[in-house]
Amino acid sequence: MAAAPWLGDTCSLVDAFRAGERSPVEELEATLAAIEASDLNAFSHVDADGARERARTADVSLPFGGVPMGVKELDTVAGWPHTEASLVFKDRTATYDSTMVSRLKQRGGANLTGQTTASEFGGLNVSKTKLNGITGNPWNPTRTAGGSSGGSASAVAGGLVTIATGGDGGGSIRIPAGFNGLVGMKGTAGRIPRGPKLSIGNLTVVTGCLARSVRDVARWWDVCSGYDTRDPYSLPRVEGWEAGLDSHDLAGLRVAIVPTLGSATIRPELHEAVVSAGEALARDAGLRVLDIDVAIPGLGYEWAMSGLAGVLVDLGDAWPACKDDMTKQMAFGVELASGVYNLEMAAAVDIARTRANEALAAAFDEVDVVICATNPDAAYPAAVELNTRVGDVKVGPENNGTLTFPANISGNPSIAVPVGLLDGLPISMQIMGRHHTDALLFDLARVVERTLPWPLVAPGAPV
Repeated sequence: MAAAPWLGDTCSLVDAFRAGERSPVEELEATLAAIEASDLNAFSHVDADGARERARTADVSLPFGGVPMGVKELDTVAGWPHTEASLVFKDRTATYDSTMVSRLKQRGGANLTGQTTASEFGGLNVSKTKLNGITGNPWNPTRTAGGSSGGSASAVAGGLVTIATGGDGGGSIRIPAGFNGLVGMKGTAGRIPRGPKLSIGNLTVVTGCLARSVRDVARWWDVCSGYDTRDPYSLPRVEGWEAGLDSHDLAGLRVAIVPTLGSATIRPELHEAVVSAGEALARDAGLRVLDIDVAIPGLGYEWAMSGLAGVLVDLGDAWPACKDDMTKQMAFGVELASGVYNLEMAAAVDIARTRANEALAAAFDEVDVVICATNPDAAYPAAVELNTRVGDVKVGPENNGTLTFPANISGNPSIAVPVGLLDGLPISMQIMGRHHTDALLFDLARVVERTLPWPLVAPGAPV
């Protein structure tokens, strides 16, 4: 039996299954043992018996055949807990699979092994809840894994599973990917359908994965993307994401390297690293670097209030009696929004969103690609709840998202890739493109992957 889980990427694990070098059964047992021994607190639920049965009957000819996989606890898996990472729903059980989960099972052959921790209702980019406690970053367990897909990122970078699901409504894939040294792709809005029982909300949320390699994400697109009737905003299916890797002629594409997106405050050393990595990508891919003005306006207080409507819908009759079971920030936000959000605020949200969308669209009138930082700094202490200041940079959950929100507002694709270490922790840059250029971003990220390779797992993983 394998002594530890596979520490390569997911595609190479499937290759090992097919070659008979490793079996889904032994990989699962190594995974379960590693989860049990881990102090990261990356998993909130493990379906050991079900996973063992699936491992015994795995079809390794399928894209993810037999691969143990983590599922973010905000995704629904029939028969598993459906807590939304909240004490309010600690006893609730899911009665259906999400569309992405269903495709991972049926098209992909994945062995869904357990649920990874998330922030409550996905509302904060932290990995700390009343239900699950703190999830550690495998590079330094005292640092945050980010959020809301923090448990997925921690599990993948910590060597527990090779890949896990994620969701991104304001950076919730890219932020933890950046903090944990992983690839995190926010595809064009609608690329992977959501639902069933779709809550449309602000139309910023997409689903995807936390992965160790670009080809793993491309394979995920092959399995999970394509139109579904329960998501009226989902896009028609496109074939050949993995097969089409490295097929674009990148030479001559125009790129703007704007680490701050014109308005964020980031750590100087990170600014320098993103400029260096962006220039290296431009040189290696033959891109033309243009100096343009990019200034994405903030969305303001009103936007934060509007985003809580979905949480109130989910809470239903449990609100407001459930306040004490919720994290302080989420309970405060729902209570405040319930009292102050009105038609005037809704109008302000529409105005701010239009301005933000126009600003990003204007940038893409001039260039094909925009490069910026993913987070303003490396991972902050895991116990931080509100912002603190390190020099001129605010550190904490409220400052994170400034660099990731714009792609959610506009629906543009954006991929986060590691570009080195700062204070021994991963740092990351985003490569953003026009709508529907997901495949182009994969190829650009592949250039970074080849010329500036990153560790697939944290040192000492599994930890």
